[in-house]
Amino acid sequence: MAARAVPRAPGEPRSTAPAGEGVPTRRRATVHPGAWWLWAISLGTAATRTTNPLLLALLVAASAYVVATHRSAAPWARSYTAFARLALAVLLVRLVFATVLGSPIPGTHTLLTLPEIPLPHWAQGIRLGGEVTAEALVFAAYDGLKLATLLICVGAANALASPSRLLKSLPGALYETGVAVVVALTFAPHLIADVQRLRAARRLRGRPDRGIRGLLQVGLPVLEGALERSVALAAAMESRGYGRTAEVPARVRRTTAALTLGGLLGICAGTYGLLTAEGGGYGAPLLLAGTAAALAGLRLGGRRSLRTRYRPDPWDTRAWLVTGSGVAVAALLTLASARAPEALHPGVVPLTAPTLPLWPAASVLLALLPALVVPRERS
Repeated sequence: MAARAVPRAPGEPRSTAPAGEGVPTRRRATVHPGAWWLWAISLGTAATRTTNPLLLALLVAASAYVVATHRSAAPWARSYTAFARLALAVLLVRLVFATVLGSPIPGTHTLLTLPEIPLPHWAQGIRLGGEVTAEALVFAAYDGLKLATLLICVGAANALASPSRLLKSLPGALYETGVAVVVALTFAPHLIADVQRLRAARRLRGRPDRGIRGLLQVGLPVLEGALERSVALAAAMESRGYGRTAEVPARVRRTTAALTLGGLLGICAGTYGLLTAEGGGYGAPLLLAGTAAALAGLRLGGRRSLRTRYRPDPWDTRAWLVTGSGVAVAALLTLASARAPEALHPGVVPLTAPTLPLWPAASVLLALLPALVVPRERS
């Protein structure tokens, strides 16, 4: 006689009995990885619409809070710190360039004067050294902070979206490219771990781990291990049938190539039209037509891929909310940049302190919606 299920009281934990003994197993609800990427790309798009450091700091804080509360303990989830360091390096490089190479921004507040190196006549418009003004440095800081925020948003997507799950969601036409990218992203943490392990081993043996000699002594074993790991992975993938393709008629292949190439050209032309003041009339139609053609080409190109999806990630209500919050931030900041450009792009001549516009700042807070609707990762 089959055992009767005992009802569970409210607040009582589920049974931990193994599968197949009357208790069905369930996966923990997770968000589609594409939703995290769309959310992060939308935040990056919003960052390109302003140079206000207060709004950019809000975007960074929102992405950092969501990453801190929802990233997992997987190795790929630690990439946010690397992207943050890269963003800081980009900001510092932008300031150094503005100091050494000068800036076209006129200024009256001279901070220091560097020795100026005379250049030939064919390098007119470029100078090395000279006066460094506060206006030029502030302008460079605003410009560098915008690019740094964009990098941090991309780092948030890398820390929140699983590469292997994202690979399962790619169209069939991009499957081979996705496999290569995911393998590269998966091998990078192993290389870093190998370098740290070998450097620690050399320190324990009293051998140098820095400088050219230490780099050569550590780099060769790391390269050897990476080659062995790649050969083993290639053999495992070949034994599992990776790389198999279906027979597709030549007419379908030509149509796929034409649609994909034409769609990409339409997307580029439409994006250029939206970014310029003269192309506002044709930018949106070209972008929509190019997107539709590229999607049709990817759909036809997917016929070459012989694969099935095991337990695919559903695009549920949480995914729509995550994506919608990022798109709303990008749309509202784009609208604000058109209606109140002086608030989103503070001037540097004359040099004034930036102000925080209220409703654009409130729209940036919509980026925190994933922290409320997405369940947190269990430790």
